[in-house]
Amino acid sequence: MKILILCNKSPYPPKEGGPIAMNAIIEGLIEAGHQVKVLAINTNKYFIKENDIPESYRQKTGIETVYIDLSIKPLDALLNLFSKDSYHVQRFISKEFEKKLISILQNDTFDIVQLETLYISPFIETIRENSKAKIVLRAHNIEHLIWERVAEISSNPLKKLYLKHLAKKLKNYELEIISKYDGIATITSKDASSFKNTGCEVPIISIPFGIDLEKIKEKPGIKAEFPSLFHIGAMNWMPNIEGIKWFLDKVWPLIQPEFPNLKFYIAGRSMPSWLYQKQLPNVEIVGEVPDAFDFMYSKAIEIVPLFSGSGIRIKIIEGMAVAKAIISTTIGAEGINVTHEKNILLADDPIAFANAVKRCVNDEQFVLSLGTNARELIRNEHSNKQIIEKLTKFYHSLVLPQ
Repeated sequence: MKILILCNKSPYPPKEGGPIAMNAIIEGLIEAGHQVKVLAINTNKYFIKENDIPESYRQKTGIETVYIDLSIKPLDALLNLFSKDSYHVQRFISKEFEKKLISILQNDTFDIVQLETLYISPFIETIRENSKAKIVLRAHNIEHLIWERVAEISSNPLKKLYLKHLAKKLKNYELEIISKYDGIATITSKDASSFKNTGCEVPIISIPFGIDLEKIKEKPGIKAEFPSLFHIGAMNWMPNIEGIKWFLDKVWPLIQPEFPNLKFYIAGRSMPSWLYQKQLPNVEIVGEVPDAFDFMYSKAIEIVPLFSGSGIRIKIIEGMAVAKAIISTTIGAEGINVTHEKNILLADDPIAFANAVKRCVNDEQFVLSLGTNARELIRNEHSNKQIIEKLTKFYHSLVLPQ
């Protein structure tokens, strides 16, 4: 099949959750013999220079990018208060992107046009006018749920009110626009059920994040530092910011006095200045790392303190794939078929989270057991090859007459 994939950010280089998930689908489809073309938004938040994308990737994906400035503009945000449109979505509307999309659609034919995230939805009409392809939403999250949860945990009353207002408009848009698609591929079965429960009659399937275990084998010479804690994730994503603040303010003080030599490493893009200014004992701000898997292999225990967001946590699946012990909140592990104390530890309050860390620090064999079981879960349920086969069958069901 010929598939056009429209991305809300460049899938390459795959250095944070969204691009990693998009790239897994793109690479998997190409390996399965499908022709894939990629058109991506290049954003100020995830800016990609031309030489960041190797020629080999350009050749196999035909990737093209269009720059859109997604920075929050105070005047636009204020004026949007008096509009029924979602400000979250409005920022993605671009004449340049539309022009490039029309050119691609008029010069080629596709069986499927896959839109990565809700935010590409404003271009559905353009696709309909210029192509007979079936249009599929790849829903990484239920977007309004993220913002409802972020609003809920905000301590600033004015900010809470504003975020609730944004979330309500986003919800109205999301629940209306999903009926305009020919198919929806969610990243979790829970998200699929949530969409179905709204009365959406569009065909919906759950296509989880897939990973190729053969491509991430441990390199010789990397030895895990035990005990050590780590977190890896982009720090310009609100749920990560809130989660790390919570851990450092509420949990770390319960752990550090008992284990004064224990180190906590924080890796990822876009580290905020407040994180450096905290200067907490044994908290090392690593920032962006050249190779996420090498970094994870070199540490022992991954923490995922998330209280908002839907979808699936890519970094949990990647951590499990490299056999790491993971301590997460229940929300953080949503969408993954985990079993508490078998392949993960779940904790939702500071004392429980601190106790989970202490248990791991005191028992290396338990940490190794959690990691081994976690990797087995990924092998059984998140093989990219099997996931691509499932997605391809879904595509065929949309394209071929019943």
